[in-house]
Amino acid sequence: MREDLLFTPPNFSEEKYASAKDVTTAEVTKDGVSPKGFYLTSHMPTYYKVDGSWQIPERSSQDCVAVVEDGKVFVREFRNLKKGDKVVIASKTDASEGVLKYGQGFSEEVFSRGGDFVEASNTSNYKLLYELLRAEKESEGNITWVLGPAVVFDYDTRNGLSRLAENGYVQALLGGNAMATHDLEGGYLNTALGQDIYTQESDPLGHYNHLDTLNAIRKVGSIDEFINEGNVRDGFVKTLNRLGVPITLAGSIRDDGPLPEVTGNVYDSLDNVRVATDKSNLIICLATTLHSASTAETATSYRVDENGNIVPVFIFTVDVTENAVRKVSAAREGIAVRTLVTNVQDFVVNLEKELVPEEYLSYDEEHVYEVEENSSEASIEDKKAMSQGREE
Repeated sequence: MREDLLFTPPNFSEEKYASAKDVTTAEVTKDGVSPKGFYLTSHMPTYYKVDGSWQIPERSSQDCVAVVEDGKVFVREFRNLKKGDKVVIASKTDASEGVLKYGQGFSEEVFSRGGDFVEASNTSNYKLLYELLRAEKESEGNITWVLGPAVVFDYDTRNGLSRLAENGYVQALLGGNAMATHDLEGGYLNTALGQDIYTQESDPLGHYNHLDTLNAIRKVGSIDEFINEGNVRDGFVKTLNRLGVPITLAGSIRDDGPLPEVTGNVYDSLDNVRVATDKSNLIICLATTLHSASTAETATSYRVDENGNIVPVFIFTVDVTENAVRKVSAAREGIAVRTLVTNVQDFVVNLEKELVPEEYLSYDEEHVYEVEENSSEASIEDKKAMSQGREE
């Protein structure tokens, strides 16, 4: 990552830091309940003075508490507090109470400065994203995608996402039941929510299609088995399944089915998302306010690399409405977030054109579409032969 994007720590040799007292802690007396006066964490990089030394936790999270354990500071949710945990108690963040919130360590380019309105130019955001994507691929980093169902309603977008994954730009997928179901429906019945994924024309009784897909998958027991049986022609989920890319699906009260892999317990889902995002160096959120905002709150705003550098974890959030991307930016507290108000289908195609070689053929293009084309041509020849035979 560029040097100007890295965090610059404060000079802790300065008197106000050197003479500051250690943090005060209070012990948890009941699981899941914090002592009074707890310090509420944020995504802003925050240092804590413990045993005379300033330290920063390995990850951040919003609206949690800081716990001192074996001389180290950890950020934890209230529900995960255990009796005996030592919670940081503070009301000030100017170092006087052993807590220092230090946002000025990041440059202005890391902080959000507009861009979340329809009329904004997206050129600089695309340029930065291309740079980050290429850097992560080159360093074998981790790029996480958070997708809503609207992304997989379009033929070109599904293909574009698959081609990006095959070229090393997808290491994890977060989403919900609808996104995965409609993508699999596209590969199974060539529709998404009953509409043809290419022409957008509605099939007769097409509203049954996603339920038929869910039923068929639940019958065999898993997405993996459904794909292995040859039921799915193409699609993003099929591509990730073949590549071994992990897919995390969080359930909601609105789910049909759901797919066997969907986690119904909301706290288990939150834990699963945290496991995935803790590995992430770059997160891209498309067309889902719910999953994007929750990911923005949960995922750390920075990571500490092997050299001790504090590196921003950028989130790019893309939607057709200003309200949606602004919610994500707010959940991120404006740190390492970029917003694009645009059509997500156009966004994916732009990335594909920039990052995937023009001559590249995807696995499905080589192994599925070509076979179908040859089969179709063979069928035409057979019909011609049969016609000639009748004439003779």
